[in-house]
Amino acid sequence: MKAVALLSSGIDSPVAIYLMLRKGFEVVPLHFRGDSIKEEKVHELWELLRKYGKLEEPLTVDFVEEHVPVFEVLKEMKRERWTCVFCKWLMIRRACRTAHEIGAKAVVTGESLGQVASQTLDNLLLTSGASDLPILRPLIGMDKDEIVKIAREIGTFDISARQEPPCPFTPRYPLVRGSLSEFKRTLEKIRENGLV
Repeated sequence: MKAVALLSSGIDSPVAIYLMLRKGFEVVPLHFRGDSIKEEKVHELWELLRKYGKLEEPLTVDFVEEHVPVFEVLKEMKRERWTCVFCKWLMIRRACRTAHEIGAKAVVTGESLGQVASQTLDNLLLTSGASDLPILRPLIGMDKDEIVKIAREIGTFDISARQEPPCPFTPRYPLVRGSLSEFKRTLEKIRENGLV
């Protein structure tokens, strides 16, 4: 079975991909292109992970082109706290569209419950609405120590842990419990601006 997996330069998503490869999935990584340091790390992670199963070359999307127009509308609306939720929603939406284009049956993410703003239970509900395919989250019940342990075992940890620039769009106080009604209102305003 084929799945599209979000692949970042961080610790979690390579572990999620490894676990799906171990299950026998054919994985197509989808990476949102940022800076050159992250690009280099993603390539190294892909080179390392492909020995564990059928892993295609990463597909890349321009993060600035895909996300920044939405972030600008959120700023105009004074809803910057929603940035992380919409960031993940856009990523899952693109992964789902890509999956349909290539005949994949699922989307894979490296999310684990409650780690950061977009991964609280409330916000997972909101971001899940971006896909009409199953979203597989193999790390959902793991804590960071468990994920790091696997990353060390498979050799991805040292690559992922290397210094990189922080995300310049993360708000000072990200929203951790978004309401569905407020999300829908915000999404409607974004669509009124001709986006998504």
